[in-house]
Amino acid sequence: MHAEVGDRIVVANSVLDAAPRRGTVIAVLGTGEGHEHYQVRWQDGHESLFFPGPDAHLDDEVRGV
Repeated sequence: MHAEVGDRIVVANSVLDAAPRRGTVIAVLGTGEGHEHYQVRWQDGHESLFFPGPDAHLDDEVRGV
């Protein structure tokens, strides 16, 4: 997954019938060498480093907004 600042990330929730986790990329870190990760502001307002896994994807409907 490659994201840019402003892109929205969606992470599937492993709990049945639970909403996915959503956040906005505020910084791209560790570019290159396949170790790209992100500073993300999540929908609840907290920020964290995020290393995307197979359950994450970009929300194409709002990409770059």
